[in-house]
Amino acid sequence: MDEELRSVTERLRAESAASPLLDRLATTRDHDELASALTAPGQPLWARELAAYRLGVAGDHRAFEALVLLLNHRDPARCATAAHALAALADPRTARAAAALATNELRIAYALHPVRLLTALRAPESAPALIATLERRLGPHDPYRKVALACVEGLAALGDPRARPVLTATLAHPALAKSAAHALASLPTED
Repeated sequence: MDEELRSVTERLRAESAASPLLDRLATTRDHDELASALTAPGQPLWARELAAYRLGVAGDHRAFEALVLLLNHRDPARCATAAHALAALADPRTARAAAALATNELRIAYALHPVRLLTALRAPESAPALIATLERRLGPHDPYRKVALACVEGLAALGDPRARPVLTATLAHPALAKSAAHALASLPTED
């Protein structure tokens, strides 16, 4: 069992009340059994999460929908697990789904992990989604500074020159100014 799987399993152990199903899902090599746990009626959320994680990191695309739902969950640990598995899954639909989650103002409180996933994916959708999300975070008294900071850091990592205007506007926000200056310095020079 690798370290990431061990961490996920230990986190879910208390939630599962030490159910034997947890150990079964953590150790089985049968992808059909894991896929069945995703769709069988009455499965607890922790079992679906573990099955989706295992399938995702194994590259089994049957986990995609479950992982996207978990990426948008209110529990940050579930979001982080889903983001890790989605990055490993390498499904071509992932960037579009993460961009939709990151830019959904109704779910912005849960956008941190989709933003970080977009940065890791470095997909064509990544920079436009981070730019749009950051633009909305620059209003006065916006409570989602962690999301804004993740966008700034993501745009620095991506180095996309289309981010220059929003990063320049971000310099006016004291909590983000230092990171925005770093991000601007990482962009290619203008001709």
